[in-house]
Amino acid sequence: MYFKSIRKFFYKIANWESWHYHIKYIPIAPVWLWYCIKARSLWFFTASNPTITFGGFEGEGKKEIYDQLPEKSFPVSVLASHKLTFEEVNQLLISKHLDFPLVVKPDVGAMGYLFRKFSNESQLRKYHSYVTIDYIIQEWIDYPIELSVFYYRMPDKKKGTITGMLMKELPVVVGDGVHSLAELIMNNKVLKLNFDAICARHKSSMQSIIPKGKRFILSHASNRSQGGKLININHEIDEKICSIFDGISNYSKGFFYGRFDLKCESLEGLRNGKNFSILEYNGSGAGIQHVYGNNLSLWKACLTIVRHWEKLYQISRYNKKVNNGFYWKFSEGRKFLNKSMQHLKKLKNMDAAFPV
Repeated sequence: MYFKSIRKFFYKIANWESWHYHIKYIPIAPVWLWYCIKARSLWFFTASNPTITFGGFEGEGKKEIYDQLPEKSFPVSVLASHKLTFEEVNQLLISKHLDFPLVVKPDVGAMGYLFRKFSNESQLRKYHSYVTIDYIIQEWIDYPIELSVFYYRMPDKKKGTITGMLMKELPVVVGDGVHSLAELIMNNKVLKLNFDAICARHKSSMQSIIPKGKRFILSHASNRSQGGKLININHEIDEKICSIFDGISNYSKGFFYGRFDLKCESLEGLRNGKNFSILEYNGSGAGIQHVYGNNLSLWKACLTIVRHWEKLYQISRYNKKVNNGFYWKFSEGRKFLNKSMQHLKKLKNMDAAFPV
């Protein structure tokens, strides 16, 4: 066990992608500070996506995003308050003709916390009785391909740019009929970095022997924080795919910088605007995920992030000067960010205690 811990330590040192995201930003933090100074505001990014709370940096709700997307471009969804009775929640499902399987996730969420897929009413009832936050219930989108697309557009242009496109895979282990779930996870160099979080969600199964050939899905959220795999497919970016996101950005009139997470039946279908569904849109705080899974050095990854920050600053400045946008006041931003951090901590604790 001691030598495994040593190997894990040196693996993390040698692989910057496994570092905590705060550490990775330390070398380029002065660049961010410079943009704050130029804008004379710590919250300059709040003008980047003016129709999203806090510019989509933190604490925005999924319901407010869906309300700004084209009809039928996202899953059929309802917002459920934790203050409702379960019977009232059931009526919401009936009103939208929603049936199992269903996906649930916090309206204001992050990192896949409390994201669950349910196959029956008793599971949903248990979730509703447990959570103390408002959450989204939506249809399960069964398309086989999940993508992350980072997009930006200058407000005075009709066309934007896709800077990165990734295919995302769920965190999965395959049984061999010999090793326990815990051992299978520890034998995976990526998943073992998230061992504690995975263990918290699968306590009852960790010592179970997974039958040979059986796929055990550790999370239905493909986030890196959940152990999901990212595959770079920048070579698939073309004018047709760009035009799809140009249309969405121009429709919303407020989405200028961020990342779309979506599912589609095929890339060709996406190019033709068919059979795709937007799961989430992350604004100015969206992680620039295409620096991962791309064999980039830390230097090149930092350079890519800095170039995105430059566009974020330019978009925010334009919206403020030309489109009557505004930067949040310091006191308002600080209060909102503190509240968001407390909410994130709450989600993390609830996620660890609620079984998958």
